[in-house]
Amino acid sequence: MSANSHAKEERDAAASVPRAAVSRAAPSASAPERIEDRLARSGGALELLRVPAALFGALVRARRAAYDRGWLSTTRLPVPVVCVGNLTAGGTGKTPLVAWVVRALMARGFRPGILSRGYGAAKGEPNDEARLLAELCPGVPHVQDVERARGGAALVAQGCDAVVLDDGFQHRKLARDVDLVLVDATRPWGLAADERGRAVKALLPRGLLREPPSSLARAHALVITRCDAVPAAELASLERELLVHAPGRGVALARHAPRAWIDERGTTSALAALRGKRVDVVSAIGNPAAFERTLVGLGVELAEVRRFPDHHRYVEADLEGLGGLGAEGRVLVTTQKDAVKLAPLGARFQALAIETEFARDAGVLEALLDALPRAGERVVKLPSRRKLRD
Repeated sequence: MSANSHAKEERDAAASVPRAAVSRAAPSASAPERIEDRLARSGGALELLRVPAALFGALVRARRAAYDRGWLSTTRLPVPVVCVGNLTAGGTGKTPLVAWVVRALMARGFRPGILSRGYGAAKGEPNDEARLLAELCPGVPHVQDVERARGGAALVAQGCDAVVLDDGFQHRKLARDVDLVLVDATRPWGLAADERGRAVKALLPRGLLREPPSSLARAHALVITRCDAVPAAELASLERELLVHAPGRGVALARHAPRAWIDERGTTSALAALRGKRVDVVSAIGNPAAFERTLVGLGVELAEVRRFPDHHRYVEADLEGLGGLGAEGRVLVTTQKDAVKLAPLGARFQALAIETEFARDAGVLEALLDALPRAGERVVKLPSRRKLRD
């Protein structure tokens, strides 16, 4: 068997683990309970949050209508903008898809730049996604600015002729040529299902939806991520539900394919290197359960698991008693997104490198990128600095 075939078998095995397989690796009490774990429960005082959720929904729909009818203005850059976003507050796999889009644009002769809000960043520093994207897309300019129109103008000034807007589906002030919306197959509406397979589907603050599902209608294409982590019947049902909200839109299926282990020094190891080993797991990402399922599928035995809130800033106390900072005989395993924050602490770890791999209809996205206007095909005057502040 070739090395490539063997690696593919390992990746497929990582994807075939059912969601219940990580139940025995419950989060450690050393990490604070995540808000989405609380919101996933039903009944009790939590349901009182449906009142502010209804108010939030009314405001979101009013804002959406104002943009749809042209009552709220947008700013258009003189270069094409491709947005990668989602409906929920939480992880759907945007960062690896942003890297995929950047590479696809470069293959088409564009000089892309990445634009994001910079959520969770310390003042004057890039956030964890920006640091990871710097590794995944070396040399590609990345501007983080709450005012996305101003940030996009800065990228154009740096010579970029295309902009990839990370997590900008709700930021309609900046016009875009392509809207790609990601939906996580394991948690389509943000919250995990309970033991009976039922999930809370609600807007913030009762649930994790930033917008109602009907907003999917303005997407140019949908990407169902982690498509390999749910049964085929469940995946087909989700796709039908999405097309009710976004009729006629193309739907691509993608998975997070493990590629290798990377340690704190940047040394790469094959996926088989940790098979059968007992490891500690630490993460501060949007969907930690999906990451843990992947580890189980790679043949890794989970010892202690610590889940921290997304964008958590680690301190040494967070790792006390874990492999990598004292626990003998155990390896500390984490994500690439967390690795950029753990390395400065002097921790030893193995980070799992993943890439977006399409299982179906990648051509939908390819066609949208092929249709992007080139420099000079669209002349748009950049807004004044004062307008960018408004």
